[in-house]
Amino acid sequence: MSEQTKGKSLYQLADQFIALANELVQEEQDLGKVGTALRFAAARFNAFEAAIKSADLANEKDNALKWFTAEYKDMLSDNLDDHIANPPVSAVPESEVDDSAKIFKG
Repeated sequence: MSEQTKGKSLYQLADQFIALANELVQEEQDLGKVGTALRFAAARFNAFEAAIKSADLANEKDNALKWFTAEYKDMLSDNLDDHIANPPVSAVPESEVDDSAKIFKG
């Protein structure tokens, strides 16, 4: 039985996490806080995944870091490209956008 037929797809599972994150943004009214919490949760869960899958995590730590970092970078790059091609429409008026979130300028 293939991975695709065992249960929900990667994208269906991701959509559930995104839906929860969107709910939390509405509750907290803080996109940055929720984004940081989601990154921390991913890091914590991935560390757990690595620990379960590794026979010797202390010796395999650098390889695990490289693998997870490369995976995240590829996924983030693909999604950034998608948002460049299809910019999200903000429900917040431009005059109310929090400038502190614009941290990506060189």
